[in-house]
Amino acid sequence: MSGFPSRPLPSHMRQPSLSGSGQSPALVARVNEKKAELENLKELRDLSTAVATQMEALEQKLATLSDGTEAIALVLSNWHNVLRAINMASAKLPKPSTGTEDGEKVPLPQTLVRIPTEHAPALQAHTDAAAEDESG
Repeated sequence: MSGFPSRPLPSHMRQPSLSGSGQSPALVARVNEKKAELENLKELRDLSTAVATQMEALEQKLATLSDGTEAIALVLSNWHNVLRAINMASAKLPKPSTGTEDGEKVPLPQTLVRIPTEHAPALQAHTDAAAEDESG
């Protein structure tokens, strides 16, 4: 029968054990180098996780900042309407005259009407359309 021999493998063909005294110094140095590399990779993984967590927190803060900026922009975009309304109301105020009697009463202007903000986009579109009709 010409099969494989059943004798055990020689000692140099077996997987070397790390604790054996017959290992070459180059192999021990290589194993130690790989252990140090593994420790560095674990530390890098931990630091990368910390950076990722900080980036997620930064993303949330930037989203909040963006929302706040949009709200401020919306408020500031409405200021020209407020100033226009004040200008229109103040244009109807009577001019104070110096040559009138002391007892004469000056009528007050009408109170400005408050408009609910949920109608603001429709009113803005209407105001813009009216402004284009006047200029065109």
